[in-house]
Amino acid sequence: MPSVSPPWSTVVFDLDGTLVDTIGLIVASYQHAAREVLGHELDERRVLAFIGRPLIECWREVDAERADALFASYTVWNEAHPHLIQPYAGADDLLRALHAAGVGVAVATSKRRDPALLALERCGLAELVPVLVTMEDTPVHKPDPAPLLLALGQAGGSVDRAAYVGDAAVDILAARAAGMQGIGVLWGAGERAAIEAAGPYAVAPTMDDLRAKLLPGA
Repeated sequence: MPSVSPPWSTVVFDLDGTLVDTIGLIVASYQHAAREVLGHELDERRVLAFIGRPLIECWREVDAERADALFASYTVWNEAHPHLIQPYAGADDLLRALHAAGVGVAVATSKRRDPALLALERCGLAELVPVLVTMEDTPVHKPDPAPLLLALGQAGGSVDRAAYVGDAAVDILAARAAGMQGIGVLWGAGERAAIEAAGPYAVAPTMDDLRAKLLPGA
């Protein structure tokens, strides 16, 4: 049976909730900071909806006057609990398979560079991600397409043959704004209804489903 060419020559990934399981760590970090600075926890659905956006931007929405204190509290607690970062089964194999098929791989995340690198390293993915665009690299962030386009350019890809994979509606909106095809995954923080409402090219409930979409016939 002849092999099927990959439908996209470049695949850019979100990080949190897509390639690495940091959801528990992120939620716990938000709630620690909220308790310490505000005296109460946040609604968990609101916290989950924050994932994928820059941390300080989200804290400013919670309490503009105390955003810096919330950011600092979050960061200290987050950095003290790296053991909560977990790999997603099959993520490393997927990235290796994409490389073997000649598909360019990149990550575009709203996470800061140091914690993004730490997450990749703890999950054994650092050497499999040759291009990493983080919060510090662009002045605007998802759903603006700038981070995706920067990552795509650094990977040597073109929008007409590129996909962006993420676990939140903001990822799909950014992909559409960039002219890329967005694929929503369902093992992260986002709700399926919100992802589908954003207009994805496809939805992948499992890592195997995602692999079948990115590497059909492999």
